Amino acid sequence: MSRPSVPAADSLIGVRHPVLSHGFVVLVDYMGNDAAVVQAARVSYGAGTRTVRDDRGLIRYLLRHGHTTPFEMVELKFLVRLPIYVARQWIRHRTASVNEYSARYSIVPDEYELPAASEVRRQSARNRQGRGEPLDLAVGESFRADLDRISREAYQAYEKALSQGVARETARMLLPVSYYTQWYWKINLHNLFHFLRLRLDPHAQEEIRQYAAVVATLARKVAPTCYEAFEEFQVMGMRLSARELRAIRALLEGKDPQAACQVAGLSLVREDGTPLRTGEGPEFLEKLSRIREVP
Repeated sequence: MSRPSVPAADSLIGVRHPVLSHGFVVLVDYMGNDAAVVQAARVSYGAGTRTVRDDRGLIRYLLRHGHTTPFEMVELKFLVRLPIYVARQWIRHRTASVNEYSARYSIVPDEYELPAASEVRRQSARNRQGRGEPLDLAVGESFRADLDRISREAYQAYEKALSQGVARETARMLLPVSYYTQWYWKINLHNLFHFLRLRLDPHAQEEIRQYAAVVATLARKVAPTCYEAFEEFQVMGMRLSARELRAIRALLEGKDPQAACQVAGLSLVREDGTPLRTGEGPEFLEKLSRIREVP
């Protein structure tokens, strides 16, 4: 039995794809492809019971109906270099095998991330863990200058501690989360799709979205038909709750969006009458806006 090979993916193995100032993503290896998903799905069909279905149609059926196990037959391994503050978000996805650069054994390189002044924005009023409206550019420049100074001073203190004999595992405490780490990250296609669905979302932090975009490009090369279905059903598609379905029915009956939300019990205002910025009602109106924008 020969190893499945995808020429478009093979040509990218070992290639560094730059991200941010000092980061990158490398496709180290992969196991399986679109055919592996089809093979895994069809192994459960006994003689005389197999349904004739083209591979693309089967993959789309599997993803559409949540049959995820066949997608676990494909695995991808990456080498990723990223700032520590991005790594701490990334590691929240606990469905991968990770082996990280150890600052206990090795000296941390003098590389840290400095965001563009335009990326230093206000705390979002809607997304409590994200950034929102732009700040005065002078504020962004001031923050950037402070971060640059603090990072340089921290590394000088780190080098001083090492020169005085302080253990590497202790000296690393001096370094801020703007410094870079790297790891090998191996994950199956099903869990990779979950990672991408969350980290390609506009609500995700900009930096991890940039990494996710590169990972997505590489995953598309390994399993293009699977990725096409994922993009259509999970990235560009949407799920509707029971209340949202009732609101859709009200829209079809001729009600305007606000009235449809009221009928369905999707609140748009607080008890004092002020508009809600977050919650099921505003999120439903956002979904309607997305539907209107579908080409």
